[in-house]
Amino acid sequence: MTVDLDALVSNWRSLDSASSDTTETGAVVKANGYGLGVQPVVRALAKAGVKRFFVAAAEEGAAVRETLGPNVEINVFSGHMRGDTDMIGDLNLIPMINSTDQLLRHVEALPGHGFGIQLDTGMNRLGLEPEEWLSIRDFALDLDPTLIMSHLACADEPDHPMNLHQLALFTDLTEGVGVPRSLAATGGILLGPEFHFDVTRPGVGLYGGLPFAEASPVVRLDLPVIQVREIAAGETVGYGNTWTADEPAVIATVAAGYADGIHRIMGPKTVLFSGDTPCPVRGRISMDMIGVEITHLDEVPQGLTILGPQQGVDVLADNAGTIGYEILTSLGGRTARRYKGG
Repeated sequence: MTVDLDALVSNWRSLDSASSDTTETGAVVKANGYGLGVQPVVRALAKAGVKRFFVAAAEEGAAVRETLGPNVEINVFSGHMRGDTDMIGDLNLIPMINSTDQLLRHVEALPGHGFGIQLDTGMNRLGLEPEEWLSIRDFALDLDPTLIMSHLACADEPDHPMNLHQLALFTDLTEGVGVPRSLAATGGILLGPEFHFDVTRPGVGLYGGLPFAEASPVVRLDLPVIQVREIAAGETVGYGNTWTADEPAVIATVAAGYADGIHRIMGPKTVLFSGDTPCPVRGRISMDMIGVEITHLDEVPQGLTILGPQQGVDVLADNAGTIGYEILTSLGGRTARRYKGG
């Protein structure tokens, strides 16, 4: 895997430019920097000017703090979980409080320590319900939260009525709070300035995924060819004999499979590339190997590209019936990563 850190930074700058002039643009780096390696990702983003990072759990925040030191803010979406008090306090993490119980745990365990508030405006996933927020609003605001946020459920569908519903509810719940507010991730940034508030927090768009269609490609995945064989018409390839050659063919076996995040279900629709020449997958994707037809190539390649400028992460996602997020975060730990730029 080759990770283009310059492309990552370029995507952040584009989304920063798309955010309102008075808005701070942070960066979501959860799940090990969306599977690309959190240390090089946050170093490149911090060098570009990012001062506020968002992670899913306190342990992820610890990795960011260890990499960047004390001069960035790290917000933890899961809030103040049981057992996280020492880590939150020692590493100066900012938990995004999701319930009254979390707020009480935080102020009792770490009085005076910074925190944010997460509100649920319709996703029914994380955050204080509107009634719960209104019942503790004055108490919470007296404690000086650093950020109040919510999360859009349908931002990748610009015309979905849920977007305006959540915008109106979030505005109503937070009007006049005197605290920085955040509603927009990548999709929300693209919806327009009324969604931007004080802080935007792009995630998947940084890494080259939709809904940021103009994103520069960040990830390239090249798979080495282990072996090549000629097969006769009528022979089959892979488990279950699911593909049969209609005529003589040349099949390359490449070193990757579903253990590396190349999902078995994507096989029938997926091609790999030798340069710009597509080479179709033949037979089932197995745990460690994939059969690819190279009959039409003039020479045997050393490797084939499954993810790159010829075929982005969302194409693979469509082939697997999923989303780009899942493809990126599934790419296996045994895949060697090389970083360029940054």
